[in-house]
Amino acid sequence: MSYKIRVNGARHIVAAEGDTPLLWVLRDILGLSGTKYGCGIGQCGACTVHLNGSATRSCAVPLESVVGMEVTTIEGIGATALGKRVQEAWLAHDVAQCGYCQGGQILAATALLKSGIEPNDAAIDAAMSGNICRCGTYLRIRTAIKAVADQLRR
Repeated sequence: MSYKIRVNGARHIVAAEGDTPLLWVLRDILGLSGTKYGCGIGQCGACTVHLNGSATRSCAVPLESVVGMEVTTIEGIGATALGKRVQEAWLAHDVAQCGYCQGGQILAATALLKSGIEPNDAAIDAAMSGNICRCGTYLRIRTAIKAVADQLRR
């Protein structure tokens, strides 16, 4: 079958089975390799994308369920003012080490900041829970999120 989906503002017609995980559609069919495979069961966060603005694990989402939704990946998040600020904060605070998880981390952080929830330590920990960073840059992630929140308050 073919499905019409919208990714990073562009329309695509994807020929794949409806139960194909969105992760593989993004990577293998559309060539958007910034969304990473980590665990395949939605537990590590490396495959996080936005579906209509909400952080979602793309490895656990079937293609057929995203028809009519806006999918945003790490390749597209910088086109938004908030996403660009988060990416700049990641650079300013040297968050990434190996970088493998950072696409998912940035998408989760952007969703948190967009939600309007005050990003104190507990809120950041809750929102970022399940986004695993093997390099352990959690303190820098928290610092970068707070820096963006401070910018937004001004």
